Amino acid sequence: MSAVTTETRGGPTLAAVILPWEKPGRAVSAAEGQGTGGGAIRAAEARLAEAVGLAASIGVAIVHSAVYPLRTRRPSTLLGEGQVAAVGEAVREQGVQVVVVDAALTPVQQRNLERDWGCKVIDRTGLILEIFGERARTREGSLQVELAHLEYQRTRLVRSWTHLERQRGGFGFLGGPGESQIEIDRRLIGERIVKLKKELEQVRRTRGLHRRAREKVPHPVIALVGYTNAGKSTLFNALTGADVYAQNQLFATLDPTMRAIRLPSGRTVILSDTVGFISELPTQLVEAFRATLEEVAAADIILHVRDVAHPDSAAQRADVLAVLNEMAEGPDAPLDPDWTSRVIEVLNKADLLGGIEALEAQAAPWAGEGIAVSALTGEGLDTLRQALDERLNAGLVVTELALPPADGAGLAWLYQHGEVLAREDADDAIRLRVRLSQADLGRFEQRT
Repeated sequence: MSAVTTETRGGPTLAAVILPWEKPGRAVSAAEGQGTGGGAIRAAEARLAEAVGLAASIGVAIVHSAVYPLRTRRPSTLLGEGQVAAVGEAVREQGVQVVVVDAALTPVQQRNLERDWGCKVIDRTGLILEIFGERARTREGSLQVELAHLEYQRTRLVRSWTHLERQRGGFGFLGGPGESQIEIDRRLIGERIVKLKKELEQVRRTRGLHRRAREKVPHPVIALVGYTNAGKSTLFNALTGADVYAQNQLFATLDPTMRAIRLPSGRTVILSDTVGFISELPTQLVEAFRATLEEVAAADIILHVRDVAHPDSAAQRADVLAVLNEMAEGPDAPLDPDWTSRVIEVLNKADLLGGIEALEAQAAPWAGEGIAVSALTGEGLDTLRQALDERLNAGLVVTELALPPADGAGLAWLYQHGEVLAREDADDAIRLRVRLSQADLGRFEQRT
């Protein structure tokens, strides 16, 4: 069930975006901010602008936005009484139909604010889930979004969920006559969650089979990660010549896309475009998108794409690294603890700062942290391709080998563990020019 209807009979839904802002103890620059999974310290104006962009991306018309400093967090409404009244007055004057509160609201706070303001209220988590619900295109993406949405709604049973009963056949005898409506709703949601988790587990197994199939053809995988709207899809299109949906829009990409590209050395690699991250990414989405994020875990190189023209670039970087760190924690973590050694930072949107030369001349916090490029103009992409080649070729050797024509097992082993650059078949031998690691070459020479 959609939380927000983006159009009414008279036009788009009118929305207000408010940011409850807790001032830090001292002024802290974005460069100093450190992501912790709960969000980095960032300027209130930048955070409000991000929230407005999120809300606008689902088609609502923003007619009011404001920052409300918090002295204390009120358990009943989060905001102070005067602030609640001020927002209520703006809602009535502007005819607002939905208020987006850029914070995490408890179910009680959400219901109280809806009662006080007389309109729909959604918090940051609900808004991000709404966006994901609109953008998911594949069955996997739809399953992941639905699971996250149900996990979120399970504690917010403020409207009927009996439409789920039709999805499971409507067996009314499963609920006893004394069962209350909220108990029925909660049970229906729980049953649907169990079913979705089973389906997503199958997706995970299928992805594992696909990865093992790719391992038989030794093409390294390069995964693009980064803050939402950092330009990952534009960079993906520029490197691959593909036409993946790319817009100046938050969460334009939800479903992973993979394409093969050829590097300057002639080596073929697989490039994977993934979902963008964001500060305070809902925990439901981190878990629900685990299957998708496993593509990042399996990558040989992780390209961290950053929007260096954004005033909050350093804090966005910290938020992305916080999510990746979360993926590397715990016994079942899909990401290995040594993942940082596989990261290359790409400083994108250099064109917005006057080009690469102008960008490199600036004494910015990110100076020297990565490779400056403009995915839009193509500047710096050759340097990036060369850097990928160098990283992948580090520790590899190129050697020439001759195998007996009957040594099919040895030939298959070389194709699986190395990159065959040239092959010549003759009656007496199969001559190969192969690039592989020194360790694999030693194992091949020592085989019996």
